[in-house]
Amino acid sequence: MRRLFPTVIAILAVSLHQSALAQEPPSLEALWEIVQQQQQEIARLYNELQETRGQLTVAEEKVEITEEQLGITADYLDKIAAPSEGESRWGRTSIGGYGEMHYNNVDANDPDNSFERLDFHRFVTFIGHEFTDRIRFFSEVEIEHALVEDTADGSGPGEVEIEQAYIEYDLDERHFARTGLFVLPVGILNETHEPDTFYGVERNDVESIIIPSTWWEGGASAGGRYGNGLSWDFAVHSGLAIPTDGGSAFRVRSGRQKVANANAENLAFTSRLKFTGVPGLELSGTLHYQDDASQMGDDGLDDGTLVSLHGIWNWQRFQLRALWAQWNFEGDLVELADADKQTGWYVEPSFRLGRSSHDWGFYTRYEDVDGARAQDRFDQWQVGLNYWPTSNVVLKFDYRERDHDLSTELGRDFEAFDLGVGYSF
Repeated sequence: MRRLFPTVIAILAVSLHQSALAQEPPSLEALWEIVQQQQQEIARLYNELQETRGQLTVAEEKVEITEEQLGITADYLDKIAAPSEGESRWGRTSIGGYGEMHYNNVDANDPDNSFERLDFHRFVTFIGHEFTDRIRFFSEVEIEHALVEDTADGSGPGEVEIEQAYIEYDLDERHFARTGLFVLPVGILNETHEPDTFYGVERNDVESIIIPSTWWEGGASAGGRYGNGLSWDFAVHSGLAIPTDGGSAFRVRSGRQKVANANAENLAFTSRLKFTGVPGLELSGTLHYQDDASQMGDDGLDDGTLVSLHGIWNWQRFQLRALWAQWNFEGDLVELADADKQTGWYVEPSFRLGRSSHDWGFYTRYEDVDGARAQDRFDQWQVGLNYWPTSNVVLKFDYRERDHDLSTELGRDFEAFDLGVGYSF
């Protein structure tokens, strides 16, 4: 109230001054009425001031409470982002794997090529770790044919292989980079080859002979994934070292170095473009190039180019897969051996019941292969079924008929049936 008295005195002074100027000065009653009105106005202003001060005090208290709540939330988020010492070791580490066992009964025209065989073909373990939200590690270790035996001539039945071991880094929400040992982005099976994801006890022959799945190399790659379904990959990596003589001459699969003290004098390049923007449809094309496919630096086998195209169409319970791949090689020896062009294709329609458990799928496949060796030139037809008792466990049966192109290989023509069991997790 002390601050209000000077204001009152000023108002009275002004009023008295105006009254003095008037011809007829106001009476004492009029002056008293003016003073009372001004006191009422002053009281109203004072009450509004006090109310405003109260609102400011409440607002300050709410700000303090909000800041405290934000601090608690930040501490909680920090705890999640930075787990405890025990959690940092295992909380971001993942383990998975897959495996498959096959029984093959092959009845060939030549009895020497007939056989019955039981093989635990693959036992694979995945180990991954997420260092941060943007940097992660992925690996895949495989034992083939159940037994690794150290023999003097290297004739042991099995192998231990590191198929993948790379660091992946998210550049942003759409782009990433990888470095290390990784499978190449080519074909259908090379990146997705768990036994519960495809039909047939054995993997198809086109993606074994022409595309040497599983095909991995060491190097660096980058890629992009976009909301319209378009994606791309580009990799610079170690290359093949395809032999130019012997029983495996110019056979692409025999040229895989598996990043085991691999000759890196000649690098290779792989690029892929994929489109999945239409529901149920996948279209993809891959181009692979190496300017010295033998890594020997001679004219026997020079540059090699692989072009691969595939499509997958899902409509309700029906699926159609089709793939075409072709190698073109340059060089005197490879042309003389009639192996400068190696081609394969297949088409595979299938139908799946679509149950959540105890599901069944039926398929047929026709494939045509024209590889480097005479035994790798054939066409094959097969039919079979898959039974999934649960989503990641599969039992398989198929029947195959193979006919070779060359009369010298008719003894390899066969009829066969196969049984298999597989899993992934």
